[in-house]
Amino acid sequence: QVHLVESGGGLVQAGGSLRLSCAASGRTFNSLAMGWFRQAPGKDRESVAAISRKGGSTLYADSAKGRFTISRDNAKNTVYLQMNSLKPEDTAVYYCAARVGQILPTGWERESTYDYWGQGTQVTVSS
Repeated sequence: QVHLVESGGGLVQAGGSLRLSCAASGRTFNSLAMGWFRQAPGKDRESVAAISRKGGSTLYADSAKGRFTISRDNAKNTVYLQMNSLKPEDTAVYYCAARVGQILPTGWERESTYDYWGQGTQVTVSS
């Protein structure tokens, strides 16, 4: 079993930055590919970014490219999402997800790809 706890959400003005963290426990962290998803009010959950077990490969949704950066520190069992140039449309609950095994270049964006989920952290971007 893997336990994921997100933190770092909050209220920020448009154009600002936030860094989300997701701390994992319960399994060797470098055996997990990690992803970030988000869900805005009234919308389906959507993928944001994913990272391979050692951090050498990253994948991004079009909405995140150029503004968000996913990274991980395997010594700290933590994955991060650095979000810059935030927009009001980035307002959502952000979820961390873990997959046992390697990252999937195709399919990484599907919820069903992941085995474990955190509870989410709210990000609100004001205009």
